[in-house]
Amino acid sequence: MMKLTDKKIAEIFKALCDENRIKILHLLQTGEKCACHLNDEINVTQPTMSHHMKVLCDSGIVVGRKEGKWIHYSISPDGAKLAADVLKELTNI
Repeated sequence: MMKLTDKKIAEIFKALCDENRIKILHLLQTGEKCACHLNDEINVTQPTMSHHMKVLCDSGIVVGRKEGKWIHYSISPDGAKLAADVLKELTNI
């Protein structure tokens, strides 16, 4: 695994430490979702949803794809593997 900064590791865990972001990840497990669909399901304001998506994208666990005026989000396989590897490395005794 590549050497990550403590800051990057903290970004990964920040993405996972909010109940709404966990709900978003559950929704994305079935495939790519439009931001509008996620907003309907999570029931938060649009600025709050934008903040959650920024945190998830900054972590690398989620990626966004712009199509017209909408952004479609999905779980990044590489980002998800990196998050799992970081947890495994940090908890290795």
